[in-house]
Amino acid sequence: MDTSERQTIGFLGLGPMGMPMAQALADGGFRVVAWNRTASKVGQLQERAPSVTAAHTPREVARGARTVVAMLPDLPQLEALLDGPDGLLVGWEGDGGRGGDGGSGGGEATGSQEPPLLVVTSTVSPVRVAELGSELRSRGVRLVDAPVSGGPGGAESRGLSVMVGGDPDDVERLAPVLAAMGSTVRHLGPLGAGSLTKACNQAVVGATLVALGEAVRLAQAGGLDVATVLEVLGGGLAGSAVLRQKGERYLTGDFSGGGNCRNQLKDHSIILEAGRRYGVRQPVSEVTRDLYAEVVERGGGDLDHTGVITVL
Repeated sequence: MDTSERQTIGFLGLGPMGMPMAQALADGGFRVVAWNRTASKVGQLQERAPSVTAAHTPREVARGARTVVAMLPDLPQLEALLDGPDGLLVGWEGDGGRGGDGGSGGGEATGSQEPPLLVVTSTVSPVRVAELGSELRSRGVRLVDAPVSGGPGGAESRGLSVMVGGDPDDVERLAPVLAAMGSTVRHLGPLGAGSLTKACNQAVVGATLVALGEAVRLAQAGGLDVATVLEVLGGGLAGSAVLRQKGERYLTGDFSGGGNCRNQLKDHSIILEAGRRYGVRQPVSEVTRDLYAEVVERGGGDLDHTGVITVL
């Protein structure tokens, strides 16, 4: 039996991204043990992928799997699940090194020789994730940062771009897992490199959304047909994946769902933190951050990030 068909993977966080990512793993032949703070989300995942096993605590996830993927809003939410009687660490420490299915049989053949591996797939600080990796290594746990880009649509189609940072051996161990969720998987360097690359990605996405918002407002103010303008932009150098995926929102004015403005603001705080660390001027990212802060202050934090147009 192929490794991808027998390996058990834990999954934490079944939001708009985590739900299809966890399903992709189940559809790819992995045994998935899933936990979500709102337990009904696990039931929804089981409707989509009946083979998924529900866990009531992060500890149960760790008892069932030596490799755990986390898709949570930020590192503080993950760190809150590490310690305590129901935390991941006590689950791994109490595992006795069995791995796989927590001793129920049929786990990874090499689980007893492999340390627990935690994978962060959300957008987080490259500085802080490297610090967390050092802390966890002292407790026998390996950490890989593998943030993804492509949005819920990319997660549904298994077409995510995965930016990976970590020890080469850990990344090699994860290769089949990441390949099940994404079509482009690249190892960028040591722990934190994936998150720094994601910061670069979000800098471009955020600035592009602001520029598109300005263009749409300018077209509207000048009496142009916005649909035609966007078609022309898409056919030239101004065309982008952002425009292709998000253009319809400017025509309908529907900014519900999708990647939200609150997360875009968080991402730009990370971008600017990285810029300060490396001494890079970021005037565009500073303006972009301020505009998203204004959206959030006005109560639009849950709007899709195209909703930045509402303050232009």
